[in-house]
Amino acid sequence: MHGYFYNPNIHPYTEWQKRQSALLQYADAHGLPVIVENGYELEDYLREVVHREAVRCRFCYIMRLRKAARVARKGKFDAFTTTLLVSPYQKHDLIRETGMAIAEEAGIPFYYEDFRSGYREATEISRALGMYRQQYCGCIFSEKERYYKPVRKK
Repeated sequence: MHGYFYNPNIHPYTEWQKRQSALLQYADAHGLPVIVENGYELEDYLREVVHREAVRCRFCYIMRLRKAARVARKGKFDAFTTTLLVSPYQKHDLIRETGMAIAEEAGIPFYYEDFRSGYREATEISRALGMYRQQYCGCIFSEKERYYKPVRKK
């Protein structure tokens, strides 16, 4: 088993760095090999979702799962999957549908399992380990939704 870090959707760059660093520290402490995609490809993500903001998750999932499938196939792994499957905030039906379609396209199986039942335990473990915990999915749009609260006119 290997981890894989490819997150062109994460904004700002300092958030991307924190997430990558947290993964690498955890992986190093637990002997988990990690493949890290070099470069911060925010522009590629933005080109995919511009004028599609309402359905941005679909394009984000496609981009990230397609890249993971290619890496898995090239590395001769048995399958590919995503840590998004532990989050109760992600669109599981869309992830599964996207993963299965990309599996067919790439010629490598997508491993789907609903890991949401382990979310609370994973959260407790990450807190106990002092790991960095993000407050939004990572994209500029979710960052806005998380922090920007417009003042309503009366």
